[in-house]
Amino acid sequence: MWHFVKRAVSVFFPKYSGRADVQCGRCGDFLIMVVLHVLFEHAAGYALFAVKEVEEIGMLLPQVEESVLSLAKFNSMVSLAAFFPFKSAQAALENMNAIFAGVVHADLKLFLETNLPLSGKKKPSLGVSDAKIGAALQEEFNISIQTGGVVAEITRGVRLHFHSLVKGLTALAASKAQLGLGHSYSRAKVKFNVNRADNMIIQSIALLDQLDKDINTFSMRVREWYGYHFPELIKIVSDNSMYCRLAQLIGNRKELSEESLESLEEVVMDSAKAQAILEASRSSMGMDISPIDLINIERFSNRVVSLAAYRLELQEYLRSKMSQVAPNLAALIGEVVGARLISHAGSLTNLAKYPASTVQILGAEKALFRALKTRGNTPKYGLIFHSTFIGRAAAKNKGRISRYLANKCTIASRIDCFSEVPTSVFGDKLREQVEERLSFYETGDMPRKNVDVMKEAVKEATDVAAEIKRKMDKKEKKRKKREKKLQELEPNGDANGEAEVENGEAETSVVKKKKKKQAAEEMEVQAEETPAAENGSEEPSAKKKKKRKAEAEEVEEAAVTDNGAEEPDPPAKKKKKQKTETVDAEETPETPVSEKKKKKKKKE
Repeated sequence: MWHFVKRAVSVFFPKYSGRADVQCGRCGDFLIMVVLHVLFEHAAGYALFAVKEVEEIGMLLPQVEESVLSLAKFNSMVSLAAFFPFKSAQAALENMNAIFAGVVHADLKLFLETNLPLSGKKKPSLGVSDAKIGAALQEEFNISIQTGGVVAEITRGVRLHFHSLVKGLTALAASKAQLGLGHSYSRAKVKFNVNRADNMIIQSIALLDQLDKDINTFSMRVREWYGYHFPELIKIVSDNSMYCRLAQLIGNRKELSEESLESLEEVVMDSAKAQAILEASRSSMGMDISPIDLINIERFSNRVVSLAAYRLELQEYLRSKMSQVAPNLAALIGEVVGARLISHAGSLTNLAKYPASTVQILGAEKALFRALKTRGNTPKYGLIFHSTFIGRAAAKNKGRISRYLANKCTIASRIDCFSEVPTSVFGDKLREQVEERLSFYETGDMPRKNVDVMKEAVKEATDVAAEIKRKMDKKEKKRKKREKKLQELEPNGDANGEAEVENGEAETSVVKKKKKKQAAEEMEVQAEETPAAENGSEEPSAKKKKKRKAEAEEVEEAAVTDNGAEEPDPPAKKKKKQKTETVDAEETPETPVSEKKKKKKKKE
């Protein structure tokens, strides 16, 4: 309708055709022209496009779809009004996360407030591709939002010609920005995935169920295969894993004797059964079997036994994982049933969102829809039927206890999903409530009120959470201390190593010089002794050695200081010099006295 009004205005009142507000002649109201802007979110930034002749575009939608592929035709309809580039890859990731969550980011708010004509008589209409962010923008700016139809086609054209519409942006740069933002967004989703712990539980419970089926199938194959040789063993031993271990142990039944009775008792854990197996082997109706067939049977039974052992390990892993992720649900209904509920819901968050009525029949969807279709009785329980509580209840109370148990399971899953510190206090209290309700159905004893039980649970949970936080803080402090010590030791270790290397090199050079000096001194002593003996001067050799040692020490000290090694203290040098001077002073007066005495002796 508005298209014809606009066309009439342009034909009959040409001077008003370019205006956005035209006053009516009868009532005096203004006919407001809607101006359409399209918001486009790109990896490079936000872009705002103004759409020309929006009414005509809306009327000719098939032509719009054809003209999207042509850049010239598309430019005649759409023009770039504003562009806001992201400052960094981190800013682009933050804006992308905000758009995905349906929240108006501060950058987007500032961009639209600056470039969107919100004031005036013109009422702008904003087109967005996502209805979630459109609702948030409508609440924020109080403007009309359009999604789908014309906006979808214009967005498709903008996405195709974006690098041509924005100046300075090439197709290569746009593709690189998209690739980088896609990688960072995917990495952040994997890193900060709230359901990442649930995935392990879902996979492990699925593998556990598959292992149960496979072990059952393989055990039946071993029974059938080994039953040709020893058919009586099937009636004696009913457990599958025990049968496989016995088939592996016995082998050929003719070789079974009294000596193997102890090993049979270890496997069967019953002396009567072991004796029955021994007696049945002596009077068996089975056919003889070749050694090659026995080898194959033993290998296959060994595989089945290893699979059974691995199943026990996997069950223990599932138990530990459930105590970390959903301790209250595990304490209430058991690890296996709780894991099946999480797996069927898809995640712990989805299970926490379900009402109690959905949790009650979770796993019995086919029976529910069949009952609705045939107008029969709806199922009372689904996966929670495997809980021990429903099996212990009487037939008339099974529906009542299943409804009560589903209610408590919903409470436990919500506590596990949204609590910061995982504890099993609430799960234990909820389990006590279910036990009390069971006894109430049987004996009529009134159970405690839910308010009193929850008060006790909250009090205990706060104490346990404080203790856990204290332990975690201690561990964190110890870890930080270790890191600091390692950081301090690394540079000191390098410096010590370099100093030790330098000291070692200095010591080796000093030792070499000492050896050279000692050899030189010995040569000098020999050279001095020969002329002294010829001249008849018998100077005592001990004093000469002292002099030479003192001189050698002085030379060594000088050499050490030259090499950059540790210099001795200056008072030590002075003391050594004083000692050498005193030795010289003592030696000088003795020499004339000794010569005079020798001369007198010669004269006499």
